Amino acid sequence: MAAKTYSLPKLPYAYNALKPSISAQIMELHHSKHHQTYITNLNKALQTHSTAVGAGDIAAQIALQPAIRFNGGGHINHSLFWQNLAPPSSPDAKTAAAPALVAEITKTWGSYDKFKSAFSAALLGIQGSGWGWLVNESQGGLRIVTTKDQDPVVGGEVPIFGVDMWEHAYYLQYLNGKAAYVENIWKVINWKVAEQRYHGGPDDAFAALKSSM
Repeated sequence: MAAKTYSLPKLPYAYNALKPSISAQIMELHHSKHHQTYITNLNKALQTHSTAVGAGDIAAQIALQPAIRFNGGGHINHSLFWQNLAPPSSPDAKTAAAPALVAEITKTWGSYDKFKSAFSAALLGIQGSGWGWLVNESQGGLRIVTTKDQDPVVGGEVPIFGVDMWEHAYYLQYLNGKAAYVENIWKVINWKVAEQRYHGGPDDAFAALKSSM
């Protein structure tokens, strides 16, 4: 049986649309090079895994799991990330586009500003490479979580939005100024998409992947 093949999803905006928060150079490299590499390596690992399954080679199947997890996670996380960004001039980048979500944020953290401070602190507290996420828990309720390297959000939690804290997401523009990157990323969060994910479930949140198959 042939393995599914994934392809690079198109961005819903131009490479320069997120300036000045994220430069066009970073967006082009991040999307066309870094994300594409995850997809290329994922497809290769899945095809090799499919061959191993057909041959009954359990050892090879087990050995391929780290590559599938890492590259598959990279594809999932970046597909979600592109969708949860919007040009700063867009009404989608305003918290007014997410009234129900912002109300729940205020209820959970006491105010939007307290939530923003808590989320930013979580991002800056990541050691090495990883992601910070606002998630809707399977039992209900919002929570801030971080994931290491390219580990995706799993376990029934719905990723409302995430922020890439790998150096390739900011270094060309901000150098070692992670705090400035984190401060400016808030100007391009797509609150309309966040609201949709808040009202939906895992299938809705991961819908971006369906168009990349």
